[in-house]
Amino acid sequence: MSAQTQTGAQDAVLSRIRAHHDQLGRTMSDHAVTIARSIDRLMSPAARQTVLAAFCAEEVLPHAAAEEATLYAAADDLPATRLLVQAMRDEHATLQALAAELVSATTPGEIVSASSALNTLFQSHLKKENDVLLPALADHGIDLAALLGDAHEILGEATADSCCGCGGTGAPEGVEEVVAELDVRRLIPAQRHKQIFAAYAELATGTAFVLVNDHDPKPLYYQFAADHPGEFTWEYLEWGPAVWKVRIGRA
Repeated sequence: MSAQTQTGAQDAVLSRIRAHHDQLGRTMSDHAVTIARSIDRLMSPAARQTVLAAFCAEEVLPHAAAEEATLYAAADDLPATRLLVQAMRDEHATLQALAAELVSATTPGEIVSASSALNTLFQSHLKKENDVLLPALADHGIDLAALLGDAHEILGEATADSCCGCGGTGAPEGVEEVVAELDVRRLIPAQRHKQIFAAYAELATGTAFVLVNDHDPKPLYYQFAADHPGEFTWEYLEWGPAVWKVRIGRA
C-alpha cells in the first residue's frame, strides 16, 4: 500500500470516528434538552428518561467498552497519551455511574440532574477524544484502519457513499426521501438560519432536504434540538474540510 493510500485510509477512519462521535453527542444532547424542556412545560420526563437510559445502555457504554479495548489499549503504549487514557477510563466509569443514576431517578429534579450531568460529561469526553487522543494516535503512526477493522461501535455505520440497492430512486427503508438541496454558502449569515428553517417548515413527514454549508453547522443542530425536539433527523453526508452536507428530515 502506498503512503498516499495509507494516508487516505487513515483520514477516512478518522472522519468516520468523528462523525459517529457527533451522532452520539447530538443524540445525547437532544435527549437532555428534551428532558429539561419537559419540566419547563410541566410535562413528565419519564418517557424520554427511558429512551435516554436505553441509549446509554445500547450505544454509549458499548462504545466506551470498544474504545478501551482498541484505541485506549494502543494509547497505553505511548508515553504522550498514557496519562490521558487513564483519565478517559475514569470518565467512562463516571458515565456508567451517571447512567445508573438516571435509571434509578424518580423525581423530575433527579431525572434532569442525571441527564444534564451525563450530557455535559459526554460532550467534553468526545471533544478530548476528537481533538487530542485521535490526532496523537495518528501522529504516532497507529494504523487505525487495521486496529479497528469494522468495529461499528466506534466507527458507526458506513453510509456516505454506500449503495442502497434502490436503483437510484426513492430512499432506503428508515431514511427520509430527499426532496431538495439547499446551498446556503452564498447567503450572508443572518439569512442562513431563516432559509433553513423555512425549508424545514415545508417538509412533509418522511421527507428531507440536504443542507450544503461552508462550515460545520453544529450550532444549527442545537437550535433544531431546542425548537423541534424529537421531530427532526440529522445525518452528515459530507464532513468538510471545505464543504459540509447534512440531510435534515422531518421524522
